[in-house]
Amino acid sequence: MGLLIVSCDSDTDAGEFVVGADYLAIKNKVIEIDTVTIDVSNIKLDSLVTSNQSRILVGNYDDPLFGKVKSDSYFQVATTSFNLNLSSDTESTGYVFDSIAMILRYDDYYFADTTKVQTLNIRRITQNFKPNKDDKSFYNSSSLTYDSPILGTISYKPKPIGRDSINIKVSNEFGLEFFNKFKNNEITSYDDFTDYLKGFVISSESGNSNSVIGFNLSSVLRLYYSKGKGDAGNKYHMDFAISDATKQFNAISSDRAGTLIQDLPLAKANLSSSLTGNKGFIQSGTGIVCRVDFPNVKQLKYLSEKGAIVDAKLIMKPVKDSYSKMFPLPESLNVYVVDKLNRIKTTLTNSSGGTMVATLTKGNDEFDEIVGYQLSVGAFLQKEMLKLSDSKSGLIFTLPILSKVVDRVALGDQYSKESQMKLQIYYISY
Repeated sequence: MGLLIVSCDSDTDAGEFVVGADYLAIKNKVIEIDTVTIDVSNIKLDSLVTSNQSRILVGNYDDPLFGKVKSDSYFQVATTSFNLNLSSDTESTGYVFDSIAMILRYDDYYFADTTKVQTLNIRRITQNFKPNKDDKSFYNSSSLTYDSPILGTISYKPKPIGRDSINIKVSNEFGLEFFNKFKNNEITSYDDFTDYLKGFVISSESGNSNSVIGFNLSSVLRLYYSKGKGDAGNKYHMDFAISDATKQFNAISSDRAGTLIQDLPLAKANLSSSLTGNKGFIQSGTGIVCRVDFPNVKQLKYLSEKGAIVDAKLIMKPVKDSYSKMFPLPESLNVYVVDKLNRIKTTLTNSSGGTMVATLTKGNDEFDEIVGYQLSVGAFLQKEMLKLSDSKSGLIFTLPILSKVVDRVALGDQYSKESQMKLQIYYISY
């Protein structure tokens, strides 16, 4: 059975090269090459779609490598019934307002330090949910105008695994006005409702937060009211749910002032790891990705008159002391083939067309020297080596989830002393 190495890039016509059993015989020379140059650079993507991701992501924290990271969440609530009492009694006389609250239900996602108190504030949006772009999406850079007064606030220690929800009391003044709109039959349709209440934004206070927390879209605004007096009165509540996921998005930002990546350019330009402490940075939510290039790989075809790259392994190590229980390492990294302008051409595949990912390997070494990501890039390098044109492709590394988490990882480059990136190429001449 042979190993098929395919070269099918759009700008080459080198065809296929098959390494069969005859070529792997002892008389053929297989050499290991570990001196090929690896260029690492950092890129800031223009924007990431964060609407329709089914997660309310709120909080902020200070990251020693990535700066101050923050996520505010915007969403619209709605109802399908505009009567206070869903029974046959439609008389509004006697109904009284009790209270109103935002119930946020955890979805198990969290990042950074959940042992510290976090403060969340709710404000009322004053702008219609209309995207600025033609694709009807909202982005991590999107925002809507909102009132400055705080409608509700909570200071709490997040328990994203141990509890199911948090309950944020909302202003009685707003609640009573809201209640009376229904009691007086001033809201009788969806359009009436959204004209009056366009939505909410939830944000965290930067001076009192150390984590980013995920809540799911089953979260509701709950209006409590009653009919009758004292204990004999009938208690009711009315829920206003997030029914349209396209009108919920997270504005995820980072203040990188004072960090190694404070001068990170936008998507078409790269910031070399030689200018960032020999580090490559990757972070979801904020759109930071790492690019890896092999500028001299074409030189390998001059090693012999006939030869091929049989296999190649890229080994990437996370920067020492950059990860912890608070900043865990992702289990894998997605890999994309890109052109010189960082435009994605395809996902990285092997010679059989299967999608390749960089997989985290962990050992029991107390010094973490064998913690790292491994990726087979033999098929990719073979294509690059055989290209007839002068164009060169590179690889971009991202986290598996791009738009609704703020996970991150920092990788050492080829010149990093403690976290060196390595490339091992196995080349056969015949």
